[in-house]
Amino acid sequence: MYGFYNKLSTEVYDLDKPIGHSFGDIEYYSDRLKGVEGRILEPAVGTGRVMIPLIESGYQVDGMDLSADMLELCKDHCEARGIPTRLFQGSMHTMSIDERYEAIILPAGSFLLIENREQAMQALSNFYKHLESGGKLILDTFLTTDFEQGRIDTSEWMTLDGDVITLDRKLVEVDFVNQFTVAHHKYEKWHRQQFVEAELERFPLKWYGVEEFKLMLKEVGFEDIVISADYQYSVEPTNSEQTITYEAYKR
Repeated sequence: MYGFYNKLSTEVYDLDKPIGHSFGDIEYYSDRLKGVEGRILEPAVGTGRVMIPLIESGYQVDGMDLSADMLELCKDHCEARGIPTRLFQGSMHTMSIDERYEAIILPAGSFLLIENREQAMQALSNFYKHLESGGKLILDTFLTTDFEQGRIDTSEWMTLDGDVITLDRKLVEVDFVNQFTVAHHKYEKWHRQQFVEAELERFPLKWYGVEEFKLMLKEVGFEDIVISADYQYSVEPTNSEQTITYEAYKR
């Protein structure tokens, strides 16, 4: 049975992208949040890779995630550092939190894990509803460029206990009409060359054209939309390999 960001997947994420590991996003988001004094929400907080450095910089950040395993590890990281925060379990398209935020952030393309366009629009609407008047949304996307089905890519990591976790990735579906791909991930954990456990994961990724996503933001009600490439503010993208960041306001 295929899961999504369960135990082994979360452990690999934490090994591969530890707290504070930056793709340029932590520095960029920290800079773009200057002047924000109220609460911030990260709706796909994961293990706290971005949230914890922002809190340590003085921001008030709440975290939400669909994965219970991710949230549990995020909680452990916060407690180990003595960091107070609020964590919620839920999905972006059904979220309902009794709070209004001055900013909502989604680094690293996490929004693209919503493969259904209707749910993606509902998630954007939820972000809009949960922002204060004058609040802003900062959100990363990227374009999918690898469409080679059937190839298996393998990676491995060693845990602090000396165990080895392997990951096989295989692209199994490409839907050009609805603009998404699906990969199957197989995690295996080994202890002293003895098999311990395995985990299967279905991993969807959606993509949007740059102007298409801008129109989606406008349809929800966002204004003053600025598009940036590779964490250079207001420098528009010029090729398909770049990270695309949208900043939009609720007026």
